[in-house]
Amino acid sequence: MKTLLDFCYKELPLAANVYMKKISFYFIIIGALSFVACRDDNDVPDDDPRAGDLSEEYYAGGRLGTTFNETSSAYELPTPAVEQGGYLAAFKRGERLFEDPFVTTSATESPMGGLGPLYLRTSCLHCHPGYGHGRRQVSYNSTTIGNGYLLVVTDETDTYLSSLTGMPQTRSVAPFRAPVDETKIKMEWLPYVDEWGNTFPDGQTYELIYPEVTIPEDAYYVPLETTKNGVTTVVPYHNVRVKLESTIGIYGTGLLDAIPDDSLKAEYARQEKLGVTLNPAFFANGEWVKQYSNVLQGNGEQRPFRYTYALSRGPLQDAAGANAIWNITNVTRSDRLYHYMTKTYAEVASRDPDVQARFYELYPQYNLTGDVEADIYNYLIAPPATDAPEMSDEQYVDFMVWHRGLAVPAARNLDDEQVRSGRKLFREIGCSTCHRPSWTTGDDNFTDPALFFRNGDIRLPCYPNQTIWPYTDMVQHRLFMKNDIRTGWCRTTPLWGRGLSMKCTGAADRLHDCRARTVMEAIMWHGDARSDARRSIEKFRNLSKEEREAIVEFIDAI
Repeated sequence: MKTLLDFCYKELPLAANVYMKKISFYFIIIGALSFVACRDDNDVPDDDPRAGDLSEEYYAGGRLGTTFNETSSAYELPTPAVEQGGYLAAFKRGERLFEDPFVTTSATESPMGGLGPLYLRTSCLHCHPGYGHGRRQVSYNSTTIGNGYLLVVTDETDTYLSSLTGMPQTRSVAPFRAPVDETKIKMEWLPYVDEWGNTFPDGQTYELIYPEVTIPEDAYYVPLETTKNGVTTVVPYHNVRVKLESTIGIYGTGLLDAIPDDSLKAEYARQEKLGVTLNPAFFANGEWVKQYSNVLQGNGEQRPFRYTYALSRGPLQDAAGANAIWNITNVTRSDRLYHYMTKTYAEVASRDPDVQARFYELYPQYNLTGDVEADIYNYLIAPPATDAPEMSDEQYVDFMVWHRGLAVPAARNLDDEQVRSGRKLFREIGCSTCHRPSWTTGDDNFTDPALFFRNGDIRLPCYPNQTIWPYTDMVQHRLFMKNDIRTGWCRTTPLWGRGLSMKCTGAADRLHDCRARTVMEAIMWHGDARSDARRSIEKFRNLSKEEREAIVEFIDAI
């Protein structure tokens, strides 16, 4: 029988050879774990405790989407569907695009070329340490691995500043200046005391903290503007608000994409009938108010929103990852031969004497008219159609194989008595109302609103008819936290695999801005009197210390 290492060294394409050390270690680890990954069905041995009466729940990502690896690489592994479908080589090439830093040289000079002219990070791994949730930071430095923070800059009505991109850029390539000077950003972590004095009835205490972020006016390179109903107005500096949003774990996103559209709608309708307050911007009276569409690259076909805290993205093929690999780095591809840029920035930069003085020196190929202001503006907004994409179509397909192909770690210790108790209490006090335990995927004839991929494109792995356990209802709710997320509405974050966060990422921080350093803190941030989870938190408070700890153990186990 051919070994896995033989397969790696003899059959993977040359482009994957840069990963041989990592692949070798990966398969050695798998071999040390009783050859679990070598089993055709990726199942656990019959004598393993996970094969007991709760065995199905151990398969958090279903039979096609679960890995039983519990090491520090647990978030980084391919699904059984990737391995069984022959996608492993593409998966490893896509992994490189996620992990390696992009550089400023051209794509013809380097496979990771094309960074800039403005950017947020040089690699995806900067924001997703160990492929997981970003880590809490005490200062804003975008070069720090693990700083998954994105700035959220709005006016006093929570309207984004239109002079900045939705994810404001803090880095630039010469001769340009970043729209925001990140060296001037100040972050503070302040203590918060809730109405119960951060104390349970039995005397146990806990701590809560939250971030305050300030950016001085002189840190902005562009004017502070918003655009509403087509009208652009200047925002007084004292009306500017800054918040943080951290990245979430990206494993299992392909499985969430496989949840049928009509199942999502049924969940919204079910909650509406129960009297749950839903975001009226998305759903009302049994019908969608709005859905996701792409009219720039696509045909405007509508699909339900399902990704990001703000529910700003629809199907995975045009969602956060497909977007981020372009706008975080500003590396163009065939369907996006333009920069992630605002016209306001392009106007300011094109008139900047320092930029004009060096533009033709550094970008001689864009001396098209001799009018340096016009040439700078046109380069920033819309490079000439003759420019080759900086990311090839083949690279993008590999990236999406990887993105759809990340497995979910199996649940752990579900046969443990304390975990069983926590599972029961989790449901009894109502946590499962929002953190819905399981879904069933459909045929997974996935769509792409950008029309790069065909429906059910065989170039990508799929996950038909799987029972998955993400512990999310895919719906937005409100917690009314101090210095809350923009708009106050936040999609329920999947809980699957999060118990391995410390091992995989070096931190266990939770919630949208990493304010919760522990599961207990995350739970108690749900307790505001106006929170959608208030009744569950009241019940949680009145449990015994042992019962509260059992719920925490259960959450860490799934």
